[in-house]
Amino acid sequence: MECGGGQSKAVPLLDNPAGASAAQTLGNIIVSVVGTGVLGLPFALRIAGWLAGSLGVIIAGLGTYYCMLLLVECREKLASVEDSANRKTYGDLGYGCMGRTGRYITESVILVAQCGGSVAYLVFVGQNLSSILNGYGISVASCIFLLVPIEIGLSWIGSLPALAPFSVFASVCNLLAMLFVVKEDIQQAFEGEFSFSDRTAVTSSIGGLPFAGGVAVFCFEGFGMTLALEGSMRDKTSFPRLLGQALTGITLIYVLFGFAGYMAYGDQTRDSVTLNLPRNWSAIVIQIGLCLGLIFTFPIMLHPINEIIEGKLAKVKWFQKAHDNNDEYSTTRIGKFSIYMTRALVVIQLAVLASCVPGFAVFASLVGSTVCALISFVLPATFHLALLGSSLKLWQRTLDFSILLCGMLFAAYGTYNAIVGV
Repeated sequence: MECGGGQSKAVPLLDNPAGASAAQTLGNIIVSVVGTGVLGLPFALRIAGWLAGSLGVIIAGLGTYYCMLLLVECREKLASVEDSANRKTYGDLGYGCMGRTGRYITESVILVAQCGGSVAYLVFVGQNLSSILNGYGISVASCIFLLVPIEIGLSWIGSLPALAPFSVFASVCNLLAMLFVVKEDIQQAFEGEFSFSDRTAVTSSIGGLPFAGGVAVFCFEGFGMTLALEGSMRDKTSFPRLLGQALTGITLIYVLFGFAGYMAYGDQTRDSVTLNLPRNWSAIVIQIGLCLGLIFTFPIMLHPINEIIEGKLAKVKWFQKAHDNNDEYSTTRIGKFSIYMTRALVVIQLAVLASCVPGFAVFASLVGSTVCALISFVLPATFHLALLGSSLKLWQRTLDFSILLCGMLFAAYGTYNAIVGV
């Protein structure tokens, strides 16, 4: 996730001290961007219609690409006027553009976005575990709370690289689930179980398109990784082209998958398409694999949250006293206990929130329409105008202002739409 922080998704398997090659950067982009949100796209196309929903995904992809380049341009501008070697994260860029206010706003939005992505992970796992254990009458909320002790223990692991294989494993399971849905679609097409004319192209509901747009924005995870991805490249001049190629391919796959899922299940499409899979061993294996992958990558989603919270706590006197200031790697028992308890409380609070969420796609649309829209569109356009506004051409300023205005309107209406329903 999901769309947030400077390290919203860890990709340590592809780290290279000498600088990442084009192939390594491409792998980093894919791992950072593609996530579980894609499994809600078929439902989004059911709500918006296959044509309107597909257009929403394409618009989200184009907007994401343009605004990612805006962030890179902003950092380059800062580098030309000051020593910006430490401008490595989104929050650093916010500070460079707007001072402490910029950092506060950026990190606050990132914190909320990461919390939203973490809650979405728990909802997805809870729904799928409940589906697998359907015959035992275990509710989604019960499955979520059963995960709490596991996630608390995993959140205490200090080494993110140790969890990196599970991130790759989750991505592989995502791919298998997508291929399985496409296979179901082709199978039903050949068996003549559905008619294309029965599928809605554009819904009559005015809220359908914003709903699908929210899910689409949520699907483009890892926006906050832009600066880290570009900064890690050996040949930074090729980053815009490589990013464009990667996002073009990802957007095309998103559209085809959402379309295939909606064609396969029609009005029966559920908010996570894995819940539509047949009750056979292969489908259950895929669901279990997805759940295991997300269970073990959940601490990666928590990492930016813990970093921000613990960074603020480090400024509190009692927290400072609980640590041995003579050795940054050595903390007292009280210091360690305070960190462990803070992380445990974060997991418990997120689990409580997840237990109140009515559905995966609805929540994904809410998060995508609000904080993800702010991170992906509103803040980049704001920073770009603040830093380069006077030197921009008229069409560039007009485009930035349009993105800023549309992003804010989208966030406002998307929130209302997701809350009241479509």
